[in-house]
Amino acid sequence: MDWIDILLKVIYALVMVAVVMTIAGYSVLAERKIASWIQGRVGPNRTALPGLSALPVIGPMLVKLGIWQPLADGVKFLFKEDPIPGHVKKFYYVLAPMISLAPALITMVVLPFGVYYVDGQAMPLVLANVDIGILFILAVSSLGVYGIILAGWASNSKYPFLGGIRASAQMISYELAMGLALLPVFMWFAPETGGSLNLFNLVQAQGNHMWGVLPAWTIFYQPLGALIFLVSLFAETNRAPFDMPESETDLVAGFNTEYGAFKFGLFFLGEYTHIIIGSGVFVTLFLGGWNLPWITMPAGILGAALSILVFLGKTCALIFLFIWVRWTLPRFRYDQVMTLGWKKLLPLAVANFVLYLIIIALIEG
Repeated sequence: MDWIDILLKVIYALVMVAVVMTIAGYSVLAERKIASWIQGRVGPNRTALPGLSALPVIGPMLVKLGIWQPLADGVKFLFKEDPIPGHVKKFYYVLAPMISLAPALITMVVLPFGVYYVDGQAMPLVLANVDIGILFILAVSSLGVYGIILAGWASNSKYPFLGGIRASAQMISYELAMGLALLPVFMWFAPETGGSLNLFNLVQAQGNHMWGVLPAWTIFYQPLGALIFLVSLFAETNRAPFDMPESETDLVAGFNTEYGAFKFGLFFLGEYTHIIIGSGVFVTLFLGGWNLPWITMPAGILGAALSILVFLGKTCALIFLFIWVRWTLPRFRYDQVMTLGWKKLLPLAVANFVLYLIIIALIEG
């Protein structure tokens, strides 16, 4: 690999970070708008950008949609006074938000988001097309919880410490079920993928059809596995009804009680980045990635652009589900979260794994 290839990879990485950060910013706006819609309110509709907001018809429409609100929120987080409390462990207190955000950004390196065809051969749109893609994502994404644990400990007060403990217990409780839900997926598609853990090959394998009619998306073959993975994903991202590490009703704000301004913004950004990448992983594993039923992507730039749009559309639908669930379901109690993880999801994941082990053995036998 020469320096031009390295430079291109760096540019691609910066573009991807910019795109994910933009989606994260507008996910916050979507959350506020959808929450207001569910609660019968209006939501952000006042923030205007000098010049552009004065344009006839389009300007007022963009203001009412709240398009400029993420920009105002970002500027506020950047320039707001950011004091450090005197009782915290300062080095780790500052380090924790960065550790919380970094794993989410690293995992997108191996997540394929589209395809383009050269001489009839499918090529992935991904920064690193590695054969251990899903292992890399599971290993790196699980490091994000260390940022929360570190924040709870470094804040040197009771509520953040309890929030950090809850985050670690929750991660351990749902990580096993999540991993077990994935094993049958890669075993099922092993003839098409050659037994590798490559995510691009998995999506391409889902481009076929069952009996020439039903899309060969994993969710149709393994609906229980998809449900287990989705519930575990909610728990891993600490989203309601699994937001035990924050839980305003009994822990004030949990692990981020002592944080404000830019450092709080990093935690906030990290949570939404985890949701975006987690939604992308679910689309890749269970919803056919960029594949559409009965439609073959054309060759060239048009096909590549369409594949990216399809992937983004499915990912945005998953993000909407995250928001919808948060503003619809009440928060679980802590004992209910633990019971669901250990006594419900884990046995179901084991049963699902054994069932598909038998089915695959019968099919191949």
